[in-house]
Amino acid sequence: MSLNIIVLAKQVPDTRNVGKDAMKADGTINRAALPAIFNPEDLNALEQALRLKEQHPGSTIGMLTMGPPRAGEIIRQGLYRGADTGWLLTDRLFAGADTLATSYALATAIKKISAEKPVDIVIGGRQAIDGDTAQVGPQVAQKLGLNQVTYAEEILKVENGVATIRRMIDGGVETVEAPLPVVITVNGSAAPCRPCNAKLVMKYKYATCPMERTGEEPWKELYAERDYLTLNEWSVADVDGDPEQCGLSGSPTKVKTVKNIVFQAKESKTLTGSDEDIDGLIKELLEDKIIG
Repeated sequence: MSLNIIVLAKQVPDTRNVGKDAMKADGTINRAALPAIFNPEDLNALEQALRLKEQHPGSTIGMLTMGPPRAGEIIRQGLYRGADTGWLLTDRLFAGADTLATSYALATAIKKISAEKPVDIVIGGRQAIDGDTAQVGPQVAQKLGLNQVTYAEEILKVENGVATIRRMIDGGVETVEAPLPVVITVNGSAAPCRPCNAKLVMKYKYATCPMERTGEEPWKELYAERDYLTLNEWSVADVDGDPEQCGLSGSPTKVKTVKNIVFQAKESKTLTGSDEDIDGLIKELLEDKIIG
């Protein structure tokens, strides 16, 4: 059976480089001040989608992301690896969204995509590194009324309308079955995503959303000749969304502050293998309630 797969992916600020300008006065992230990267666990999810595409000829993968025009890079990165299409949700009304507003926007977009061709699997990373909430995937599933499987390590197979998935749980691993359509979130410990394919990079390197273009590109004539170089770009109105449920208006979560904390190493001790040193270490650990 062929599958229609949607990969939820996010362009995130590189949280390894958080500085004093990382936050705006309204409590939202100043994305312009931080390098932007492909959310790591979304790459793990993309790899699972690509494996399914290989196992089920005729399957298609669409990248769905939300952000400013520069987030179109996430769609290109998906196309370079084997995805077929993508949609960028970009609108000032989407800005400042927390997990509730983000999941609402993504769910409305998936409904629109499903109206043209039913979606079988929605897959994304467990969580994004700029929030670490792990809430968006489950909230999308709830809003769409779909089955969900979280903490997935591998999608073992999809047969007869049922997905068999191995997932990590506290204390071990379990294998579950979920009827399609299903929302799956993938751990960072799952298989890493394959590198970009050179031929696909050459094919899609000029693929852009309309808002990314300046009109001065030397290759601008190609956009009229090759439809696949124009990526889908949707606003709140395009997905029939309610502005009151999008962006800051639809976000009950407010961030008070963001701080960059640097851990300082305490004084170190060099121990020998002598009985005296070992006894001293044990006594110190017992006194500090680290053991015992």
